[in-house]
Amino acid sequence: MKLYSYFRSSAAYRVRIALNLKGLPYEYASVHLLRGGGEQLSAEYRRICPDGIVPSLVDGDTVLRQSLAIIEYLEEVHPNPPLLPSAPADRAHVRGIALQVACEIHPLNNLRVLKYLKHELGVTDDAKDAWYKHWVENGFTAIEAELASDARTGKFVFGDTPTMADLALVPQVFNAIRFSVDMQPFPTIQRIYDEASRHEAFARAAPSEQPDAE
Repeated sequence: MKLYSYFRSSAAYRVRIALNLKGLPYEYASVHLLRGGGEQLSAEYRRICPDGIVPSLVDGDTVLRQSLAIIEYLEEVHPNPPLLPSAPADRAHVRGIALQVACEIHPLNNLRVLKYLKHELGVTDDAKDAWYKHWVENGFTAIEAELASDARTGKFVFGDTPTMADLALVPQVFNAIRFSVDMQPFPTIQRIYDEASRHEAFARAAPSEQPDAE
């Protein structure tokens, strides 16, 4: 398999964790989101991903896009260790947390949105950072309340082993910390992040460990 990735992309980070957890070897192909105006916008990469986003995963003749769809594919093709619980209600719970990150927080704060705010709308750096923090804090407040009150929360989002929910949450926390979001109001999320950071699969997927890290 070949993963088109950028070290700081939280979406690519999710897939790297999944590949590591499942013990799947892959070739890392760097797509720098800033260099030369963004390598993801090149004609060469758009032939792989017309949206011009990362990650993309090539598995033989199959080209996969969108991080959660890639993770679902890996789960179906390589089911062990599982990233989703066995019971339907529990699977929906895990998917719901993952989607809260992937649909409610991340789309408002990804690189192309922040660049548009700054370069097209003329938003100041301070205002851009305030925008970022507002939507992260808004999303984390909801997730923290859900996790803190749910008996299924353990060392990770669901019990004591990682699931798809952790794959979405941990990269978002990494970027929140990078943007100086105060994590004190979110002790459950912080505890899960700290636990994951000690896990080899998460540690090897961290941005600083990637070949294109700067």
